[in-house]
Amino acid sequence: MSARPRDTYRRLRLGTRLALGLGVLSLAAFAVVGTALTAYMRDHLGHQQVAQLKLVQNIQAKDAAQHGTVKRQPYYGWYTAVYHISDGTAALRRPADVPHDTEEFTALAQTRADSSGDVTSTAQVAGKGAYRLRACEVVPGVILVSAAPMAEIENTMEYLITVQVIAFTVALLALVVFGRLLLRRGLKPLSDMAHTAHGIASHDLTESAARLPLRADRSGGGPEVEELRTAFNTMLEHIDGSLAVRAEAEQRLRRFVADASHELRTPLMSVRGYADLFQYAAANVPEERDKHLARLRSEAARMGVLLDDLLLLARLDAAEVDAPLRREPCDLADLARQAADAFSAAHPGHPLTLDSGPRPLPLSVDPVRVRQVLDNLLTNAAVHTPAGTRVSITVGVTPGAARVVVADTGPGITDADQSRVFDRFYRVDTARGRENGGSGLGLAVARSLVTAHGGTLTLRSEPGATAFVLELPRVGPAEDRPVTAVPRRDDRGVTRVNMRSGPS
Repeated sequence: MSARPRDTYRRLRLGTRLALGLGVLSLAAFAVVGTALTAYMRDHLGHQQVAQLKLVQNIQAKDAAQHGTVKRQPYYGWYTAVYHISDGTAALRRPADVPHDTEEFTALAQTRADSSGDVTSTAQVAGKGAYRLRACEVVPGVILVSAAPMAEIENTMEYLITVQVIAFTVALLALVVFGRLLLRRGLKPLSDMAHTAHGIASHDLTESAARLPLRADRSGGGPEVEELRTAFNTMLEHIDGSLAVRAEAEQRLRRFVADASHELRTPLMSVRGYADLFQYAAANVPEERDKHLARLRSEAARMGVLLDDLLLLARLDAAEVDAPLRREPCDLADLARQAADAFSAAHPGHPLTLDSGPRPLPLSVDPVRVRQVLDNLLTNAAVHTPAGTRVSITVGVTPGAARVVVADTGPGITDADQSRVFDRFYRVDTARGRENGGSGLGLAVARSLVTAHGGTLTLRSEPGATAFVLELPRVGPAEDRPVTAVPRRDDRGVTRVNMRSGPS
């Protein structure tokens, strides 16, 4: 196949190429069938003519034995000759109904005289065409040669070949045309998937909100096409999900950068403003200077806390192996007691109840980071609830985990806010100032630290009851026994619950 036809063939659609391939295979099959059928029919007609010659010669042999020659001819166009064999030479007896060219007849009679059986051959008679000759012995020394024309056989074979060519051509065209239609129908699902792929390619996937609404949803095509369609749609679902995750991540990143810039802009502007005040003589008065320096230190400290939180979140997101956690064996109940003491000292207006359990609860954690999580949760309860709201810390165990529940009896968190309360820079009460409401990173930092420990931090909230549930994996199995709670109030105002073992 030359380069140009090969390129043309490659540009054809799959259905057309399959139809052409089917046509070529069918043409080869038709050629084999036609050749075999023609050969069989020619051989069959030849045997029939030989049998007919033999039957006619049985009758002519009696006539030749009686009269020396054949007086009556069986069919028009047939020839009959009687030869006398003498000294190995065949001599034609007269009268004889033979053509002018008797060379083939004489040669066949000579051959029969030299053999022990009847002889059949095919010869071309000058001006008459092809004939089938048969020689048999009438009596010893007398040979009968009969000749039948093969024109009818040739005509029959030409007619058969013509019929075959026409029939096979029509069948081949019908096979290619209808095969192409069936293939087009069978490949229609593939065309639909290609159309869907083109539709997807036309989408601008660089946009942050890019999605893939197209699917190959038509049925049919057989099990193989169904498997391909299922795999194609599954791939689209995966791509669509990945695009959604990417879009959400980009949106979070934009919001994070915007919020971080906004949070850092406020203390920076304050620092710049107070620095500008020192250009004026009034600001250099000792009293004013000390006040302005205190505010500068306050803003710098707030900005430092914010940057520390951002750095901690970045390191947690990077999943560093050795930082920022430094694990060591510690008692979770003792960490809860330390956090409760610090909370009572800093927020005396919120009564605190501590239930630290009947015995130590050993864990392998970073005590500084776990204490930071507890402080964040307690501070969050104090900041977002009115004075007098009761706060509680409950330490317990569950199968495979240690649990700390920080709860309060405040107004609760709405469902809309619950879904975003752990987002970075998100504030439930936007009306609060940054001084009281924080930067919106506390709960995000807390959840990231808990996740880095392999634990979970969840929220349950309804009007009058909000609870943050912290669960951390335990070092080993602990013996769980029923306990009896004995409340006791210490000198700092913290209601402690002493646990006493009891019968099960």
